Amino acid sequence: MGNAHLHAIHVHPVKAVRGLAPREAAVEPWGLAGDRRWLLVDDGGKVVTQRRQPRLALAAAELLPDGGVRLSAPGMEPLTVPVPRPVGTVPVQIFDDKVDAVPAEGEAAHAWWSRYLGIGARLAYLDDPATRRPVDPRYARPGETVSFADGFPLLLTTTASLDALNALIAQGDHAHEGPLPMDRFRPNVVVAGTDAWAEDHWSLIAVGEVAFRVVKPCGRCVVTTTDQGTSERGREPLHSLGRHRRLDGKLVFGQNLVPQSRGTIRLGDPVTLLE
Repeated sequence: MGNAHLHAIHVHPVKAVRGLAPREAAVEPWGLAGDRRWLLVDDGGKVVTQRRQPRLALAAAELLPDGGVRLSAPGMEPLTVPVPRPVGTVPVQIFDDKVDAVPAEGEAAHAWWSRYLGIGARLAYLDDPATRRPVDPRYARPGETVSFADGFPLLLTTTASLDALNALIAQGDHAHEGPLPMDRFRPNVVVAGTDAWAEDHWSLIAVGEVAFRVVKPCGRCVVTTTDQGTSERGREPLHSLGRHRRLDGKLVFGQNLVPQSRGTIRLGDPVTLLE
C-alpha cells in the first residue's frame, strides 16, 4: 500500500453532534474509546440524528476524563453532563435496533437539548458496550458488538477517494457545491497515501499494530448533504454518488470496520494490507 498512513482520527462522544480530532485514540472492540457512547432520543425513544435535525451539526460535545460530556451549541450556555449511575435502563431505538441505555440523570440535559432543538429530546448513555448491541448478524462474528454508531464500530475513509469524488462533483450539475470536506462523511479514521477507491478491495488491514476487518462499504444518507459548519443542505455528494458509486441499491463512500485487536492508533501510523 505504499505510503498509506493514518491521516486523521475523529471521535464523536454524542452521536450526530460535532466531535473531536485527537492525535491518538484507544481502540476497543466496539469502536474508538469514547466514540458514540451517548445519543439523543425523542419522546418516543427513537434516535435523533442530523437526518431529522441538521442543527445538531452546530452543537459540540467535549469528552471528559470520566466519560461524561461538556455540551455547547449556538445560543446555549455550556452544560456538563456526568456519566449516569447505573440505576436502571430504558429502551432506545436506533434505526432497526432496540438497545438498553441509561438516561442522563436529572432534567438539565433534557431541558438543554429540548430548548436547542425545539422538540422533546433526551440524552442517554451506553453503559455496557460489550453486551448491549450486537453487530448486524449478517456481517458479524460471534460476540462482536457496536456502540451507538450507525451499524459498525468504525468508519474508514481515504483522502484519495474524497479527491476523486470531488472531481466527479466538479463535472456535475451541482459543481458549485464542491469541493466537499471530509467532515460530511463523519469518519472515525481517515487514511492518506492510497489510490482512489483502493479501500474497496481491502478485507483485513492494520493501522499501526491494531488489526481491523473491513466488513462492507458504507451506504450514505442525507446527512452527507449537510454542511457541518452551517447545517444547510444541498444536493451533493448524493447526486454524484448516485451516478458513480451505487452498489446494491445504496450510495456508498467509505468502509465499515470491526476491530480484531485492542491497542492505540496514532496519527502517522502506517496502514498495511493484511488480506
